[in-house]
Amino acid sequence: MASNTVAVNRGVLVVGAVLLVGIGAGGAWFLLTRPSPPVASSSVQAPLSPAPSTARQPATVTLTKEAGERIGIELAAVSTSSAAATLRIPGVVQPNAYKAVAVTPLTGGRVTRVAVELGAQVRRGQLLAEIYSQELVEAGARYRSARAELEAHEFELQRTERLVAIGAASRQELEKVHAEHASAIAMADSNRSRLALLGVTEQDAQNLTPQSDGLATLRVVAPADGLVTARAANVGLNVDPSMSLFTIADLSEVWVVGDLYERDFPAVAVGASVSVLFSAYPDMQLAGRVGYIDPQVKADTRTAQVRVAVANPKGQLRLGMLAEMRIGDSRVADALTIPRAAVQTIGDRTVVYVADPSDPTRFVERDVTIDPASGAEVARVLSGLKAGDVVVAKGSFSLRAERDRVGASQPVPSVSAPPPQMARIEVTDLGYEPSTVSFKAGVPARLTFVRSSERTCGTEVVVPSLNIRRSLPLNQPVDLDFTPSAGTIDFACGMAMLKGTVVVQ
Repeated sequence: MASNTVAVNRGVLVVGAVLLVGIGAGGAWFLLTRPSPPVASSSVQAPLSPAPSTARQPATVTLTKEAGERIGIELAAVSTSSAAATLRIPGVVQPNAYKAVAVTPLTGGRVTRVAVELGAQVRRGQLLAEIYSQELVEAGARYRSARAELEAHEFELQRTERLVAIGAASRQELEKVHAEHASAIAMADSNRSRLALLGVTEQDAQNLTPQSDGLATLRVVAPADGLVTARAANVGLNVDPSMSLFTIADLSEVWVVGDLYERDFPAVAVGASVSVLFSAYPDMQLAGRVGYIDPQVKADTRTAQVRVAVANPKGQLRLGMLAEMRIGDSRVADALTIPRAAVQTIGDRTVVYVADPSDPTRFVERDVTIDPASGAEVARVLSGLKAGDVVVAKGSFSLRAERDRVGASQPVPSVSAPPPQMARIEVTDLGYEPSTVSFKAGVPARLTFVRSSERTCGTEVVVPSLNIRRSLPLNQPVDLDFTPSAGTIDFACGMAMLKGTVVVQ
């Protein structure tokens, strides 16, 4: 009985195993042969990313009303100007080099007398100095000897001619005497010419006799009318023909010479009309024309000299006097103009910030092209703007700093803008104080110049590497805003006589 039960159970187990194997195989076959259901689209499925655009999107800065007030934003409309621009160049009065004469002695010697003082007005032929000259003494002695020998030959020639006439001398002897007489004449003329070159007059040369002491004093006279602008001659001075004893300049016409920056080259040409003004004579304005532009640019200041000749009949203009040349540029008539303070430089780009007419809190950064001949206060726009556009005139530097700080398209929180790194430089009689300042690279910076003296040439400040040129009114602060790069930035006055450096680390 028990054995039968075991056999039945074993049979059940075998049948169950077979059924399980069959069910598993059938399920697997069903899964493998069943067609895949379609994949339903999902609203959260990420679409394919488009190819990145290479076009630059205009940068924008959004300010709250409170932030704009704190920054001090002021707007200005782009205007059209039909007046010709005026380029102002500082200059210095110099003598007309074509009418200045250096007076040198005709021979060496020792100065025994000086007849004129520095600054004296002299006339052509007027005595300037006297020089004791041993060479002149020797030249006089040679002339006396040559003249005596000539007189002897003349007597011999007359005697020989009489002898030939009576047959007491041959024709050959007469020709020999003629040749010797011609040689004596040539020697006397040569020595007389030497005396003439040394300034000895015909009358003085004729007065020389074997019994006289001869000539010893060389007279130095003025070769032209003019003013004695330099005097090196003093009694007892030993001189030679290469030494300049006096400089005489005709100051009825003088030159005004200034430095023209590279950016202003297109605006100036030879023949351009110029008005010249002088701080010493506020009511005086002289007219002239550009007569010369130096073809070579100075490596240290990146300038070329420009020259204007002006009349000086009353002698009011003194050498070394400061002047200002105003050169008209008629080629910019009907130009678009904006305040110079609205222009900012970012790397190699020149930009302005244009107010969005539909949103007064939004400002769009726009690339512009500025005429390099623009002045220090007004910039002429060649491209990028149109008449009627409204730009940020005051506060553009702070707006640019905010753009760099928070990102071009992020809204600016309503807090005051962080101040840039700043330095103050005073322009005095002695120059820039301090003459060297230090800034950090990549951080917006501001240099404030204050001219506190009338007696200085620093009426302008120029930063050639940043293409900045600004006038410095007396006792009025002038700000220069920029973002420095590592290295050094040089600045100077308009005539490059005062110099300073910004060290950027």
